[in-house]
Amino acid sequence: MRIANAFPIACVIGWPVTHSLSPKLHNYWLEENNIPGAYVPLAVQPENLKHALHSLKVLGFVGCNLTIPHKALAINYVEEITPLALRIGAINTIVVQQDGTLKGDNTDSVGFLRNLYEHVPNFDCTQGPIIVLGAGGAARAVCAALIDAGAKTIFICNRSKNRSESLVADFGSIISVGPWESRNAALKDAHLLVNTTSLGLNGQPNLEIDLSLLPKNAIVYDLVYSPLMTRLLISARENGNRIVDGLGMLLHQARPGFAAWFGKEPEISENVRSFVISNLAGKTK
Repeated sequence: MRIANAFPIACVIGWPVTHSLSPKLHNYWLEENNIPGAYVPLAVQPENLKHALHSLKVLGFVGCNLTIPHKALAINYVEEITPLALRIGAINTIVVQQDGTLKGDNTDSVGFLRNLYEHVPNFDCTQGPIIVLGAGGAARAVCAALIDAGAKTIFICNRSKNRSESLVADFGSIISVGPWESRNAALKDAHLLVNTTSLGLNGQPNLEIDLSLLPKNAIVYDLVYSPLMTRLLISARENGNRIVDGLGMLLHQARPGFAAWFGKEPEISENVRSFVISNLAGKTK
């Protein structure tokens, strides 16, 4: 993509936004690749989101990321949306196109799947039931990725019945749902367990779950990356399961936006991983 500005500027928009690691990550990549540009945080209240997004072109921004609570609301304020983002019902990446219109995408799905395959290269989504904890925006992105990768059965455990049932309505009979209290029993015969909730995040309660019924060959994937080793992942490792932490998803979901805004796809190196880990305390995307 041709970048119109000699000094392209992108941003992350949220309310609040000080929690976001995206500015540190993107500015690290800019410096690493000797690209003139900047990535800044913008705190925008939900009622001002439409005006903020429509001001991006005027202010010289090439695009933005969206974090809580804007991912679903922003769909209403872009002129173009990718089919994947439309299926998920949320966007996390916007590109300001040459004519000034906004194109919204959701890169959480690709970030989730690439991180999974990076840790477990031979993982086959078709080989057994998948258990997903939570039914929010992250769960929707995860379900879309798993379905596209060939998953046959996805079981959702969530506290809110309405949210769970909306996944069935939007994604079809591949999705089945159960109450939060069924999460332990659901693990029997599971091929993959994915935590999409904030339980286990720094400052939040731990995820309470008994892994004794989980097969030893099952993979346990926690989207939480602060701390990097959550209570769930520690328990899974003790149970003999292979684990996938959420850091790689953060890095992989960020690459497409960076490439679109700044003209180069950045590498996910050990150096950038170490840099992000050093900045993790108390942070989320």
